[in-house]
This record gives sequence, structure tokens and C-alpha cells, in this order.
Amino acid sequence: MNPLLKEIRHNPLLWLLVFVPVVFIGEHLWPEAPTLLFVLSVFAIVPLAALLSSATESVAAKTGDAIGGLLNATLGNLTELVIALTALRAGEYILVKASIAGAIVTNTLFTLGASLFLGGLKHHLQEFNRVGARFQAGLLFLATIALLLPSALGASDKAEPTAFMESLSVALAILLIAIYCLGLLFSLRTHRELFRSVESHGEEEAHWPIGLAVGTLLGVTIVVALVSEIFVESVQGAALALGMSTAFVGFIVVALVGAAAEIAVAFSAARKDRLDLCVGIALGSSTQIALFVAPVLVLASYVLGPSPMTLQFWPAAVFMMLIATITASFIANGGRSAWFVGVLMLSVYLTFAITLYLLPPRVL
Repeated sequence: MNPLLKEIRHNPLLWLLVFVPVVFIGEHLWPEAPTLLFVLSVFAIVPLAALLSSATESVAAKTGDAIGGLLNATLGNLTELVIALTALRAGEYILVKASIAGAIVTNTLFTLGASLFLGGLKHHLQEFNRVGARFQAGLLFLATIALLLPSALGASDKAEPTAFMESLSVALAILLIAIYCLGLLFSLRTHRELFRSVESHGEEEAHWPIGLAVGTLLGVTIVVALVSEIFVESVQGAALALGMSTAFVGFIVVALVGAAAEIAVAFSAARKDRLDLCVGIALGSSTQIALFVAPVLVLASYVLGPSPMTLQFWPAAVFMMLIATITASFIANGGRSAWFVGVLMLSVYLTFAITLYLLPPRVL
């Protein structure tokens, strides 16, 4: 346990771990104070994400950036999945869909854009494996098309789902999950040589033992899931008190908090010139949400939700996901990055965020 305790002692951000027990205590003492619980849960998730960052980097050092990025995306998306499942049980389908679309856009534009910006400030020019980036961008584009069709065929998100829309959503959900599994087989098994990192890293960095790193990943993920439950229960009340719309909460706030783990690891990787790990986390997380998390939520709604949920999103959400995917495709084709590339991606994200913040609730 020495490496873990040493990390906590020397990283001031991890001192915020004190908020983890505080948020659980607050849930019992002040259950009717959603704004307070919302703030406490955010402060608790941030250091947990930083802890995930250190553990994931240690695992990636042993397994390679491709598997390390996949592992971080998977564990990070468990937070988003728990948040979405909690909202699903409550029948908050607009919040669920906003969080799905927001997670895709946030990871693609904000996580990757901010990482390229931070990495570019330290390194004049950075390179990454364009084959891996193109592969993730291609999968993301396919998923966006699958989400576009139900939205184009449906009248509006508020309309009662028809039997056709429900059947189409289930069929597409199964198809997307199958494609995601085949993509894993392709990238990690049959053609894994195409996805090797373009950077060569020395052994000068000290990493945690693999057992400690994996144990920390699993333990912290469970705690993040528990804190996320409190976050979901308080977010709606806090949004009302702070004057935020449901669209902004789901698309921006929930997405940023849910992606805290991926963001922390991606930022650290970019600063260390490990852009393949960074790209793998950002685009891999978006791909996993679009191809796996969203379809799983559709299927889970038949068991957990008050009614079946479809893949029919409101047009603006699909448009933003499509723009994010096209932007990622342009970046992936280059194989190189500098700080201004990150600025361009962040500008697109901020355009969406400002629009959603000023969006009247009745538009949804």
C-alpha cells in the first residue's frame, strides 16, 4: 500500500478524498438539501477520478496504451452507466438521452480538445497512431448514423413511441453491441499490430504494482458508482435552484462529472506526450457509450424503466453528436497535433455549451 499512500500524501488534489465520507454523511443528515449534496458529490468524484488516473497509468504501462485506454474508458463509463440507470428507473428519459449525447460530445470535443491543448503547451508537436484514431472515429460515425435514423423518422422526442420505433431501437441496439464486440476483436486480437503506440517511453517513471493498480481501479470505481447515485438524486433539485435547464444539466454537467475519470487520465497522458493513450481514452470512451452504453440502456428500459426507451433523440442532440464525430475524423486524419488544434475543438464544445445554457426549457 506504500505507493498509494505516498501518492495521496504528495498529491494535494487527493486530499479532497475527505469529501467521500462527508457526502455519505450529508446524505443522511441533510437529505432535503440537494444543492449541498450536489456540490459535495462533485468534490468527492474529482479526487476519485485523479486516483483512477494514477492507477490507470500504471496498468497502461504494463499492458500498453491500447488496452490501457480501453480499460480506462470502460471503468470511467461505469460512472455514466450508473448515472443513466438511476435516471432510467426514475423515468427521466430526457435526462438519460441528454447524458448519453453529452458524454459523446464531451469526451470527443472537451476531453480530447483540452488534452491536445494542454499537451501542446508543453510539447511543440505531438504525434499519435492515426490508424487507431481513424478506427475509433469510424466506429463513432457509424453509431451516430444509427442514432440519426430513429430521430429522423420520429416526429419529436416527446411523442409517444410507436411499436415500429421500439422495434427499430431494439434491433439497432443489438446491432451496435455486436459491432462493438467485433471492433474489440479486431483492435485487440486479429489486427492489434496496427494499434501500437507511436511513442516510445522509457522506464524512468515509477509505477504501482499491477495488483495494487487493478485493485485500486476496481475499488475506486465502486465508490464512484455509489457517489454517483447521490449525485443523480440531487442534480435535478440543484439544477432548479441554480436555474439550469434539463438539457444543460444532462448534456454538460452530468457528462462532465461522469467523464471525470477519463478527463483526469487524458490530461495527464497528454502532458506526458502519451497521445495514443489520450486519444484512446477520449474517442474510445465516446465509442463505447454510443455502441454499448446507449444500446444497453435501451434494452434495460424494458426491465428497469416505466416504459421502453427508444434511440430517438431530439434533432439538436443528433446534430451536435454528428458535428463532434466529423471534427474527430478531421483530427484523426492528421496524426499530428499542436496546441491550437485543441483550441479549435474546445471552441466547438463551448459553442454547444453556451447554446444549451441559454436554451429555454420549452424547446425540449
